[in-house]
Amino acid sequence: MTIRNTTAHKSLETFKSISNKDYTFIRELIYNETRINLGEGKRELVTARLGKRLRATGLTSIQDYCSKLKNDPKNGELYHLIDAISTNHTFFFREINHFNFLNETILPQFANGELGNPNSLNVWSCACSTGEEPYSVAITLADFMEKQTKGRWQLNCSDISTKVLDFASKGVYDKNRIKEVKTEWQRKYFQKGEKQMDGYYRVHPELRKNVKFQRINLFGTPFQWREKFQIIFCRNVMIYFDRPTQEDLVGRLAQHLVPGGYLLIGHAESLAGVNHPYDTVKPAIYQLPA
Repeated sequence: MTIRNTTAHKSLETFKSISNKDYTFIRELIYNETRINLGEGKRELVTARLGKRLRATGLTSIQDYCSKLKNDPKNGELYHLIDAISTNHTFFFREINHFNFLNETILPQFANGELGNPNSLNVWSCACSTGEEPYSVAITLADFMEKQTKGRWQLNCSDISTKVLDFASKGVYDKNRIKEVKTEWQRKYFQKGEKQMDGYYRVHPELRKNVKFQRINLFGTPFQWREKFQIIFCRNVMIYFDRPTQEDLVGRLAQHLVPGGYLLIGHAESLAGVNHPYDTVKPAIYQLPA
């Protein structure tokens, strides 16, 4: 005899659609907090992601979930919703041209004193996701510094998702996720797991000590950085923003770059048609005038 789980069946039914009223509420809530622009074409995706949060909270309707968000004074559930909505596809040395330009152009300029203090390099990965981008940057910096200069470097990493920050701060990846890392760098900058950690690699502590992670909402309170950056990576995040938001963001980032500093955005992104203070160096590479 088969016993039907009516509660689960009812829950699955409620996940299939979202009312216009509830979708508008979710869209506006996400936009106001993160400036992510969820268009009508994202309705199905949002509904699926909301289903995960309903199951996690034990609620059986999106309407009840929206009520929970409205009565969430400490924004605890809002942060979970942002984690669920955010897309975090990335991999080591993604968009390799950026890393080639970093190694061949930007870092030699730093070493020559063209980007301010040649003994102290300050870099920000402001949408760091699960960590592959910042650790790729860190490997590039460490390798250059060891060969060319003994300068100090610091890599600050941020994201709005607490979930991906927790993952990134651990610095542990399975072997398939580091396949884009050169073999010599795998040996030098990763520790191979043993026994229950076989097949996993941890970023070496000597590299991780210069990499700091923290949650930052790019559209929250003013950034509290004490020093300006020579390089800011802001890649593959502006594709989720409307044009006014893009202009707002690149303008805010410019305030935290040294004269001559670089802004690197995703190859699928462009500042064409966006008011900004940068000179275009190459596609997806911009420089603040000195």
